[in-house]
Amino acid sequence: MKLDQIRAAEAKLLLSTYDRNPILFVGGQGVHIIDEKGDRFLDLLSGIGVNALGYSHPVIEETIARQSRALIHTSNLYYHEGQAELALRLTERTGLDRVFFANTGTEAWEGAMKLARAYAGIRRSEGVNIGTKFLALEQSFHGRTFGAVSTTFKEKYREPFGPVVPGVEFVRFNDVDDLRAKFSSEVCAILVEAIQGEGGIRPLTPEFFAEARALASSTGALLIVDEIQSGMGRTGKWCAYQHYGIQPDITTLAKPIAGGLPLGAVLCTEEVARVMHAGMHGTTFGGGPLACSVAIAVIDYMEKENLLAHATEVGDYFQEQLRGLAKRHEAIIDVRGKGLMVAAELDSADLAKLIVAEMLKRHILINCTSDTVLRFLPPYILERSHVDTAFAALDEIFTENAGVRSATPAAAHTIANAAGGFSHV
Repeated sequence: MKLDQIRAAEAKLLLSTYDRNPILFVGGQGVHIIDEKGDRFLDLLSGIGVNALGYSHPVIEETIARQSRALIHTSNLYYHEGQAELALRLTERTGLDRVFFANTGTEAWEGAMKLARAYAGIRRSEGVNIGTKFLALEQSFHGRTFGAVSTTFKEKYREPFGPVVPGVEFVRFNDVDDLRAKFSSEVCAILVEAIQGEGGIRPLTPEFFAEARALASSTGALLIVDEIQSGMGRTGKWCAYQHYGIQPDITTLAKPIAGGLPLGAVLCTEEVARVMHAGMHGTTFGGGPLACSVAIAVIDYMEKENLLAHATEVGDYFQEQLRGLAKRHEAIIDVRGKGLMVAAELDSADLAKLIVAEMLKRHILINCTSDTVLRFLPPYILERSHVDTAFAALDEIFTENAGVRSATPAAAHTIANAAGGFSHV
């Protein structure tokens, strides 16, 4: 089917949940994705942070072919070879003890929330004064299911489906005083992203993160860190919380974990894991043989090729180029991120939208989040030459559209305060 046929069919048959760009992609190679005409697009979004090794990577293709000939699905009523092997790799790299495999990030987040409530219940039965309330952060995004969307800040995600799950209060981002004021023995868990993704690639300050850890520990509440977008090597460490030297009680992983196949994971301490027993939680497809085998292959390849160090090196170069661009174009008011999780905040929502569209015309994929933030989540195999290509295009677009401003410019930040996002860590 051609693009116009597919668009017509989708308009008739699918729920209207996506505002798609009018492009039909049919293949890919490395950091490029290819449309029906054979045109190659430099992908600096990687399927919203999913395609860690890019497209048509031989390690992934060979693993899928081999495992698909052996076993694709068993259900979790039986054993297969992949779950324990993958769980060992994940626990060794995150510092946590136990794993539950899910299908997606939002499903993993649901599991983390259920663990927190179950743990609080056990602790109350042991005489500990602890409630059922969650503290989440403003600008947070944790997913689209009922529990996840209840802890997601923006009203546009929550209001159409209200009433959402009760017992959630939002704390001002990086506001230690507000966190202290809202924390009490009623809180069973503090929910954070080490680096907010959908919220605009905003890292927690060390002070806020440390206080969240200390407050949770003071009452027996849990610290839950969402690493769905920032985890599995994107920031140059397996989890972004490792840049801070802070250990959560629970974390969630998904997006790049299986190199493009659906897979999510909840990881927790041994102490938290004791509340779960057979039948309390489950999934039909989560942690199947195919997804686990690919995730193992991806992790092993990343370590063999030292891709965490590569993400750090190329990510530093990426931010260096962004800061150079900001010196030439005053519309860029902030640069932040870590590794290959990078953002440039503009002073105009109109300009941000225009730049995404103009980059697409030049066959480069990025996106805009939080209205004014250009978000870059490229594959881990990105090279400096690809960065140079992207920034030549960005420089040209900013120059051609220097006069574009929206009616309500974003609140100004400074490049000095950003300093690469983690200069203070």
